[in-house]
Amino acid sequence: MSAPRPPGLRAIVSPDWSSDLPDADVAVLLLHGYGADERDLLGLVEPLRLAAPWASLRAPLALPGASGAAWFPIDQLDAVRVDPIESATAQIWAWVDAELPERTQVLPIGFSQGGLMATQLLRTRPDRVVAPVVLAGLVLAAPQPADSPLAAARPPAFWGRGDLDAVIPAHAVATAADFLATHTTLTERVYPGLGHQISMAELADVAGFIAAEAGEHVTHGA
Repeated sequence: MSAPRPPGLRAIVSPDWSSDLPDADVAVLLLHGYGADERDLLGLVEPLRLAAPWASLRAPLALPGASGAAWFPIDQLDAVRVDPIESATAQIWAWVDAELPERTQVLPIGFSQGGLMATQLLRTRPDRVVAPVVLAGLVLAAPQPADSPLAAARPPAFWGRGDLDAVIPAHAVATAADFLATHTTLTERVYPGLGHQISMAELADVAGFIAAEAGEHVTHGA
């Protein structure tokens, strides 16, 4: 259902969002890609068998002449400007702090740009994040506040991508591979014949990862 929200990011939330939150150890955040909106990843809820409360957030950057949104300008795939990404990260955290009990962790699932935002949450407040999922995504190639403790703790993360993905540049894939391998306990999957998309095989792997790393209070089991 659409939720009445305070000023800030727009969201679609799971049924009974408010009543489920007091007992929730984990809430799932769905973070869409460039040019999409908060409706784009709703189709993941059923195949992932999500049992935890979830929210699908709309990115803050409106696109001129389009109905979709972005977390940061598209040209940053090749020339990253840190400020817009850090601003978007802060806006997600402001939404989380306003909406979720302090004890509730977030499990971010992000596609493309949203995948980068999932890693940003991990790299800024890792104590609040569990088992981030990056789908056809990338990683900011600039130091972030929690990188050093992450390298020591190596929390679990999932990174899935297609071997025919022509959207994410090769250098961005290499940057993500290096960071995730050295700062997380990584489950990496590369899907033959898949472009810049999400496949059912990938979702099955994500569901298994979430069940293993976050428990059946988040999913209905693999």
